[in-house]
Amino acid sequence: MMDELRHFLLIVEHGTFTEAARRAHLSQPALTASVQRLEGWFGARLLARGPGGAAPTAAGEALVPRARAALAALEDGRRAVAEIEGLNAGEVRLGAGATACTYFLPPVLAEFRAEHPAVRFLLREATPDDVRAALHAGDLDLGVITADEGEPWYDDTLILVASPDLPRPAEAPFVTFARGSATRTLQEKHFPGVPVVMELGSIAAVKGNVRAGIGIALVSRLAVEHDIAVGRLVEVPHPATPIGRTLRLVHRGVDRLPPAAARLRAMLLARRPPSG
Repeated sequence: MMDELRHFLLIVEHGTFTEAARRAHLSQPALTASVQRLEGWFGARLLARGPGGAAPTAAGEALVPRARAALAALEDGRRAVAEIEGLNAGEVRLGAGATACTYFLPPVLAEFRAEHPAVRFLLREATPDDVRAALHAGDLDLGVITADEGEPWYDDTLILVASPDLPRPAEAPFVTFARGSATRTLQEKHFPGVPVVMELGSIAAVKGNVRAGIGIALVSRLAVEHDIAVGRLVEVPHPATPIGRTLRLVHRGVDRLPPAAARLRAMLLARRPPSG
């Protein structure tokens, strides 16, 4: 049944039996037979074929999130049993925003790797919405996001910064992150309608362009404290800043974390970054 669910989700994801069969390394008749078995088991038609490809029916739409959850739960169980039985050293999959990936997480992750050198590790830089979606799909174990839900981890502070050579920072455009990122969302809330000259994917790129005098940026104080200390950036006073935000750990439940991911969660909660 699990293979049939995987095949069904491949068709939903890619929109055609042809592409799904290629991804599954099956012939199209074999894939069709798999879908027919699934439809027979549920007693409902799950996919509708048309000139443009294949799409889920109403019954199929209802099955999609539950199929993903079932496959994610099975994978969680496989990994947990394998780790406990010593078949492998475990795996941890973590998602977070650009600033957390660059400044907040590396010291803790380095300590984790030193204690557990054989654990396979994946850190994915992503927006809060993408982290939530990946958690729900079972592609990530833990997330660090700015949110109202989850376990409080770090109280961050955002400030405006500029090059010390920028003549009129109050009139400068913003160098910022892409829409959907936590910092960009806070910027749009507290500085609505400001001109944006750059949308970048990393905190290093944002800082580099601000240091070059391209514009100003709203960033984590912790991410720029060294730049300010050595005179490469200056804080720009503004009535809207500083802006506080809480980074939180999110997951699908402590009891559903594989052992390696549970250990990383405990380490993160015990070793928070220094206050900025």
